[in-house]
Amino acid sequence: MPALPFLRSEIRQITHRDGDDLLSAGLGLTGLRGNLVEAADPAAPTAAELRRRAIQQNWRGIVDLSPTGGFGQTYGAVPDVPGRELQAFAALSGARQPHRLLAQIPDHFDPQRRCLVVSPVSGSRGVYGAIGVGGAWGLPKGCAVVYTDKGAGTGFFDLASQEGVALDGRRARRGETALEFDPGPGPQGFESSWPGVAFKHAHSGDNPEAGWGLHTLQALQFGLHALDLAFPEQAPFTPDNTVIIGLGISNGGGALLRAAEADQEGWFDAVIAGEPNIVAPGSAPLIEYTMQAALYQPCAWLALPNGPALAAPEQLRAAALQRCASLHAAGLLSASEPDDQAAEALSRLQAGGWDPAALSQMGVLLAIDVWRTVLATYLQAYAQADVYSPQCGYRFAVLGPERQPLAASVAARAAWWTDASGVPPSAGVALLDGLANGADPALPGLLCAREQIQRPEVRAAIEATRGTARPQSSRVAIVHGQADGLIPMAFSSRPYARAANAQGHVVRLYEMAHVQHFDAFLGLPPVTPGHLPLLPYLFQAADFAWQSILDGSDLPPDQVIANRPRGAAVMLEPEHLGSISY
Repeated sequence: MPALPFLRSEIRQITHRDGDDLLSAGLGLTGLRGNLVEAADPAAPTAAELRRRAIQQNWRGIVDLSPTGGFGQTYGAVPDVPGRELQAFAALSGARQPHRLLAQIPDHFDPQRRCLVVSPVSGSRGVYGAIGVGGAWGLPKGCAVVYTDKGAGTGFFDLASQEGVALDGRRARRGETALEFDPGPGPQGFESSWPGVAFKHAHSGDNPEAGWGLHTLQALQFGLHALDLAFPEQAPFTPDNTVIIGLGISNGGGALLRAAEADQEGWFDAVIAGEPNIVAPGSAPLIEYTMQAALYQPCAWLALPNGPALAAPEQLRAAALQRCASLHAAGLLSASEPDDQAAEALSRLQAGGWDPAALSQMGVLLAIDVWRTVLATYLQAYAQADVYSPQCGYRFAVLGPERQPLAASVAARAAWWTDASGVPPSAGVALLDGLANGADPALPGLLCAREQIQRPEVRAAIEATRGTARPQSSRVAIVHGQADGLIPMAFSSRPYARAANAQGHVVRLYEMAHVQHFDAFLGLPPVTPGHLPLLPYLFQAADFAWQSILDGSDLPPDQVIANRPRGAAVMLEPEHLGSISY
C-alpha cells in the first residue's frame, strides 16, 4: 500500500552527490550556460543523463543565464547542493491521469530548523520546471523543495510507437510500467494513419488547471512525507513543526494562489506568487484575453510597431496587413484602410483591458506564435477532449518538409522529456492546424476556437479554474512586471489583490516597470535593453517572507519598485533593480 493515498506509483529515491547534485546535476553555473549535455547514446539515454539534461534545459528555459544577466553575481547562485531526490506519480480523486511529484532534500537540511519550499512548475513544464525558482531560492538555504507538474509536464505519448515516459524519465511502451501519461487506445487504425503526439495538459481529459491548487497541496504533503522517510528519527514532519513557503511563477504562481485558497488547515506560512496566471473574481480568464490577442494583435502591431520584436519588421508588417484585411473581410473590423484597421484593432484590445505596457510586447509574443499555442492547448483541455477528438483541427506531430505528420525517431522521442516545454511547438513536436486555409491560414482555426469557447460545457470548465481571492495564509504576496504581455496584470494580479483585500484577505502586490514575462528572453538582443528580470524581486519577496515568519513581522506594503533598464551589453547591477522595501 502506498504511504499516501493519492500516490499511484512506488517512490523512487536516488542520492545525488559527487558531481551530481540537486541544483544543477553537477553542471554548476558554467555548465548550465554551456553546450547542451549529450547522452552517450542519444537513442538510449540513461536515467541519469536524462535528468542532467532536463535540469539544464529547465534552468535555461526560466532564468536569464546570459553573461550580463546578473545571475550568480547580482542575484542568485548555483552552489553545489548534494542530497536526495524522491519522485512518484500521484493523482487527484477522479482524475484520469497522474501528476508527477519530486522532492529534493539537501544534505545540509537541519531537522532542528525545518523548512519546506513548495514550488509548482511554471507553464506546462516537466517536474524540474521550477528548479530555477523554488530550487534556486530554497536549496542553498538548506530547505527541502517539492515540485509538481500539476497535471501537465513533458511525458509526451507517441501514438505510433505507443510509448510514454516512465517514472525515471526513460521511454516505455504502454503496459510495460506506470507511465506519466497514457491517453489510452484510440479508434482502430488511428495511430497508423496519423502518427501524432499526445501531451497531458491538452489531452488528459481532466481539465488539469481546475485542480492546480489540489495538485500543489498534494505536493506539500509529499514533501513532508519525503522528510519523514529521510529523517525517520525526527519524524513526523508536519505543518505545525515545519516552515512551509510557496514560491512559484506564472502557472506555478497561479497554482499556489489556488492552493492557498484550498488550504483550510493553514499549512502555508507564506505564499509568494510571481506573475500568476490566476482568474480573479469578475476578471477575464486566460483563454478569453488570449482569444482577443490572437485575433487582433497581429493587426494592432501596425499601430504600435516600436516595441521589442523577435521577427523582422517587414515580416511583422506583412502579417499585420494580411490580418487587418482578413478581419475586415470577416466583419470583425469596420475600417477599410490598413492604418485605420490597425487603429481599430488596437482600440478593441484597449477596450478589452489591455494597457500600453502589456501591448508593448506584441512583437515578441507574435513572433513565437504564443497565442495560437495557448488556444490550441487550453481549448482541448477545457473541452476535456482526448487526442482522438481534436478541437478545431489542432493536432500535434513531428512534421516533414511538406508539413505532413511523420513518425518520430527513437532519438527524437527520447529527448521530449528533457527538452520540451510541455506545450508544442517544442522539442521538434509541431502544432498542426487542420483548418489552415487561405491567405491568412491561422484565422479559420481561431474563428472556430472563438465559437467553441462559448459552448456551455467549455464555459463550465473555464469557470472551474476561477479563483475565489480568499487565500488562507496570513502572508501572501504577488510579484508582477508591468510589461508582462502574456499574463497582463490588468487581468490577473491587480484584480485578484483588489478582490482579496476587499474580502479581508491581505494580499501584497509588488509591481515593477520594465519587467516582462520571460526572464529567459532577456539574453536576446531585442529584449535586453529595455527590460529587467522578475526573479530578483521574487527572491527578495521570499526573503522578506522568511524573515517575517521568524520575527512575526508583516510583509512590506504594496508598492511599485523604482528601477531602470540597464541598456544593451551592460551587466545587471543592484542599482538597476531597486528593491522591495518597508
